[in-house]
Amino acid sequence: MKAPFDILPSEEGFLGLPTEEAVDYAAAKAVIIPFGLEGSVSYGGGTAKGPAAMIEASHQVELFDEDLWCEPFRDFGVVTMREALVDGSDIKKAVDNLAELTGSVLSDQKFPLVFGGEHSITPGAIRPFLQKYDDLAILHFDAHADLRDGYEGEHYSHAAAIRRVLDHPTVPIISVGIRNISAEEIPFLEANRHRITIHWGKDRENWRVEDIVAPLKGRNIYLTFDLDGFDGSLMPATGTPEPGGLFWNDAISIIKAASKTGKIVGADINELAPISGFHAPNFLAAKLAYKILSYSFSG
Repeated sequence: MKAPFDILPSEEGFLGLPTEEAVDYAAAKAVIIPFGLEGSVSYGGGTAKGPAAMIEASHQVELFDEDLWCEPFRDFGVVTMREALVDGSDIKKAVDNLAELTGSVLSDQKFPLVFGGEHSITPGAIRPFLQKYDDLAILHFDAHADLRDGYEGEHYSHAAAIRRVLDHPTVPIISVGIRNISAEEIPFLEANRHRITIHWGKDRENWRVEDIVAPLKGRNIYLTFDLDGFDGSLMPATGTPEPGGLFWNDAISIIKAASKTGKIVGADINELAPISGFHAPNFLAAKLAYKILSYSFSG
């Protein structure tokens, strides 16, 4: 099986695996797709540099997982697409291009994990999944509801990412950590309560993980993780940080439970805007990616 795009040498790709530990595209079960789209950011910038920062930081991630008590990368095998320059001046075209990339990976029976880039990547990344899986559900981590019908004149704005996903009329979404929503989003939310469930950040102390993941039982799951879902003290390297958010164990416990309740079949991590000389947020994002893959295949 030939890769539909250029693949990085394993030492340069996700996890920085030495050649003797690496697999080729045909043997890999997971594919990292770096897609540094930046076209509609509305506060801090820098998301175009997010994928490269995540890949570089991943070289420092310990491969042994103390929870799963193994080196999970051996269960899935991973390759990394060579990142191409993404034109942020035409977001719709970029989103369409990403849909083609994830579709090609999905058609090869592999797990696409997209590194953004701003959150506007998600409607493109998820499109092939919606075509393949009738029972797909979305697990969405974020500070923002992203239910605007466009923002500042851009229909595919990062602030409309989930609204564009919900243009597909049958897909349900479980949103976790939301603590910022505008008045203009409320009518759409109220009209779609049957397929939008929000676990508000203000209620975090009362969350029960089993309740959050219960609607995912037996379903195929696409996971989208906007890094501003984390508390701003933990993740300052994002364009729109918000206080009152998730901490590491909050997110990991939900992802782990989701992987046991349903089947995570694809994911994206977005909105990392690296801060020069400050590596902790990049490392957090890279370790989150490894955890998502580890629970998806080894959990």
